[in-house]
Amino acid sequence: MRSGVRLGIDVGTVRIGVARSDLHGMLATPVETVPRGSGDLARLVAIAAELDVTEIIVGLPLALSGRRTASTEDAVDFARRLDSLVEVPVRLVDERLSTVSAQAAVRTSGKSSKQTRSVIDQVAAVIILQHALDFERSSAQPPGVVATPDERP
Repeated sequence: MRSGVRLGIDVGTVRIGVARSDLHGMLATPVETVPRGSGDLARLVAIAAELDVTEIIVGLPLALSGRRTASTEDAVDFARRLDSLVEVPVRLVDERLSTVSAQAAVRTSGKSSKQTRSVIDQVAAVIILQHALDFERSSAQPPGVVATPDERP
């Protein structure tokens, strides 16, 4: 397992959930929810710098069938724009059902999803990042694909 803090990102149309890992890549924890729109990339770059991250993991929302959707294209575009602003690799990782899992976890805690929408985005980012960390630990391979502009994930 590579060492270094990783940032996990759940890109939504309204909000962006952000999570981080510990230095050893064992555990993902929530950081904050960033409003989508003007200044969102700058805030993520600032968070990455504050945490001195070694990699950024962006959720890739595929349809359950594995097909690409409008949300898939939006996340890929977002990841590529972020990649052009940071000095660390940005990777795209399959995030199917992460938001559904996050909503279920929040409901189980006794909160309604309406009360805790920004928390759900953070929990989804935690799920995406934890999945990536677990994959790397079990396979000894980096998760997902690199979000470079010249490659199609």
